[in-house]
Amino acid sequence: MIDKAGAIPNILTRLKKTAIGSGIDLRTYKRDRSVVIMRTATDSFSVRENGFRQETFDVDTKGLKKLLKTLLKREFPRSNKIRVYDVTE
Repeated sequence: MIDKAGAIPNILTRLKKTAIGSGIDLRTYKRDRSVVIMRTATDSFSVRENGFRQETFDVDTKGLKKLLKTLLKREFPRSNKIRVYDVTE
C-alpha cells in the first residue's frame, strides 16, 4: 500500500520498469474500485477505469501523468492509501 499524496511519482517509476504486456492494478482500501494500467508498447499504455465510471483510455507516457491525477481524484476521493498489485496478461 502506498500513500495517495506521493502515489503518482511512485506509480510512474514502477511503470517504467514493467515489461510490455504487464502492468499494475490500483485499488481502494475496500477493493471495490480500481484503475488498471497495462503497458502495450514502449511508450504506450492502456488504462482501464472500473468504479464510478467504466472507461478505457489509450495514452502515451506524457499523457499518463495528467490522466492519473484525474482518475485518482475521481475514483479514490477519500482514500489515503492505495493498494498496488502487479498484473500480467
